[in-house]
Amino acid sequence: MSLFKARDWWSAALGEGEEFDQGCLCVGDVDNSGTGHDKIVVGSYMGMLRIFSPHANKSSETGIADAQLLEVQLQNAIIQVEVGKFVSCSELLHLAVLHPRKLSVYSVSGTAGNVEHGDQYQMKLVYEHNLQRTACNMTYGTFGGVTGHHSLCIQSMDGMLMFFEQDSYSFGRFLPGFLLPGPLAYNSRTDSFLTVSSARQLESYKYETLAVATEAESRQDPDLPLKTGGKRLMPDWTFVLGEQALDLCVPFFSHSSSSIFILGERNLYCLRDNGQIRFMKKLEFNPSCFLPYASVTDGTTNLLLGNHTNMLLVYQDVTLKWAAQLSFVPVAVRVANFPELKGAVVTLSTDGHLLCSYMGTDPSFFSTPKVDAREADYEQVDAEMKKLQKFIREATRTQGRRLLELFIFFLSPLSPRLTLSLFSLQVTVKASCVVQSSKLTIGVQPPLAVTQDQFVLEPMDFSILLYLLFSGVPRVLQSRFSLPLALVCVPSSPAKTTNFKITVDTNQPPVDLSSIFREFSAKSEDKDGNSLAFQFLSGAKVTVLASKTSQRYRIQSDSFEDMWLVVKELVQRFDQHFSKMGVKDFKKSFSGPLPLQEYFLSVDHHFQLRVSAQQYQDLLSERAVQFRAIQRRLLTRFKDKTPAPLQNLDTLLDATYSQVMALAEAAEENRALLEEAFVRLRSATHLLVLLLSLWQGLTPDQTAILEATLLPLLQDTPQLGWEESCDAAVSHLLRSCLSRSPKDQATSLAQTGGPVLGLPRDTARLKKHITLLCDRISKGGRLTLASEANVQVPAQVQNLAAPGESGRGRKREEQREGWMGGKSV
Repeated sequence: MSLFKARDWWSAALGEGEEFDQGCLCVGDVDNSGTGHDKIVVGSYMGMLRIFSPHANKSSETGIADAQLLEVQLQNAIIQVEVGKFVSCSELLHLAVLHPRKLSVYSVSGTAGNVEHGDQYQMKLVYEHNLQRTACNMTYGTFGGVTGHHSLCIQSMDGMLMFFEQDSYSFGRFLPGFLLPGPLAYNSRTDSFLTVSSARQLESYKYETLAVATEAESRQDPDLPLKTGGKRLMPDWTFVLGEQALDLCVPFFSHSSSSIFILGERNLYCLRDNGQIRFMKKLEFNPSCFLPYASVTDGTTNLLLGNHTNMLLVYQDVTLKWAAQLSFVPVAVRVANFPELKGAVVTLSTDGHLLCSYMGTDPSFFSTPKVDAREADYEQVDAEMKKLQKFIREATRTQGRRLLELFIFFLSPLSPRLTLSLFSLQVTVKASCVVQSSKLTIGVQPPLAVTQDQFVLEPMDFSILLYLLFSGVPRVLQSRFSLPLALVCVPSSPAKTTNFKITVDTNQPPVDLSSIFREFSAKSEDKDGNSLAFQFLSGAKVTVLASKTSQRYRIQSDSFEDMWLVVKELVQRFDQHFSKMGVKDFKKSFSGPLPLQEYFLSVDHHFQLRVSAQQYQDLLSERAVQFRAIQRRLLTRFKDKTPAPLQNLDTLLDATYSQVMALAEAAEENRALLEEAFVRLRSATHLLVLLLSLWQGLTPDQTAILEATLLPLLQDTPQLGWEESCDAAVSHLLRSCLSRSPKDQATSLAQTGGPVLGLPRDTARLKKHITLLCDRISKGGRLTLASEANVQVPAQVQNLAAPGESGRGRKREEQREGWMGGKSV
């Protein structure tokens, strides 16, 4: 940040949505007024050409309109504009406009107005050249030492230099070893052209060498012999830069100085006319543009240099003399003389911000006003203070809160005839500290969906959602909430015969189900409260039956996965009901056996869909390779000058395309089925974890460990699936806290790394490990993450034990806790 800013003298915003670049700005007496005052010519990539004559203190809308002499919409994009003597037999200045495929030369003239509207300016086309190649940039000068008028040289995108002498085309030459175009400049002192090649070196070509070189009709291989007369084009001298050049300039303001300036990406170079280096300046920023101009000290050159930090720097050779702050990144800079200001700095940004400024500082004429020495009215001050305090209290009540409303609905792709259930949810976000750029994310599990899952909050005075520490590290707070059961199911008639049944035992007398599920009791057919049926929007039906003689509840359904939500809701509502009644010794249990075979059906179904997805992917890859091979052979046949029979390649191409489309549709359908199968598998896993926790009376921490083991992923990915992730997690528990002997448990600690997870061949190993996990837990196994530190480590892995802790001490600790080898003592 500079201490001083560039002093604005005149500025204008050019259009909306237009783009500008380095060659879109030039200054000069384009209307040949004879006063020596410059005009600003600006062209844009949208084809808009504007000419300005700035005046002091006229940066308002009316001032910009008065300063604008001309505005013309051309048909093509404007790449570069230059002012020079481009018309033969005329000493007047003309305007050259370079388009991608055209070079146009205009004359700009002004007519004195007889009314208050001022002078009128017009632009007439003198001549134009249609280019056979796409242009990149151009330069002009007195080529060949001819005085009195300027010739033009245009560099094309494919490396051809096209020379024009007024309204006639002279010749064209291809640059050797060309790959990409670079900056182009003409040195009149040596009558040579300078450019930076793709080899990142500065090359100099004399005009005489270009004129006698091989005629450029088409690009030729430099290794092949010449087909026509003439010499091979070679540079007179080269200078290796080692970086890409942004701009190239040869100043002519002093006959004593013979310098060539090159602006690189990280360095500034100054060379002599013969290619010898004068000095080099390493830059500590990313430059954007530069311009050499005359210095008051003999033997030195001043430079204006803009960078991407909105700075305009003034150098005298390699010494920084001044730094000024701009309000934008300049892409072009010029120095102009206006009637009220000599040596104004003209800068242009990429979005059309045109600024005329000067260096220096303006004195401040502000003086502190005198304060009236009158006595304060304390009653008035006290009333104003109470009014302000009341306003602050009212603002505090409403400030820092954001009320967001979103809708959660149920997606039922299998039952499109059912009406989707819609639920409105309001989220209130409060604030306790100043926060910026906070975001609220709502996440629900399929088949539920939200209308809007992310909210970008406005800056809040207080917030607990997202806050930043003093170190700048973002922190996130999460809040979980349960949605009502009525969102996904409706009351229905109980089913008498079902395929799957689960029984939950309690130690309290039977409870009326209508009092537990009040939102479903009004529409239930059973008035005694002994049975209640739920029908999900997907079509599945779950029935809850309460025993009249015992303390048991049966949940039954034709779908094993759909019972989880009802069982979970039933257990939670039992806890809430007996907690309100003051019962402290309420217990619920599951007598078993665990429905592992039913659970494994969901596992096998999900695994088969994953295998099918992999097969579809392989088949698609094969057909795609075949399709591209047929395309290449057909293209070769079509390009052949001698027509040949297609040999049914077109029929084979159509058949392959049909196969690719059919496989893609089948893969997409399989992907939808795989997503549905994973949702069902997740529900079945939740049900298994719940039954296992009820069966063995697991604590909440142990239940969380078990749930994280059996549900390691939130969703399947092609790289990592549920089967391999779950198998790795279960195997870790079996080798650590659920191992049979301390030796196996300690050996698992010494294992580092493991095989890369991938799609298994079958699910037999996974089923075996899950069955073994349930068996170990049923025999008294304890789920804990800290058990690895409570075993006796063998001698070969003693280095993994904690410092100062021996195996004998750990064994005594195990005996005190009544736990050895995963079983109760």
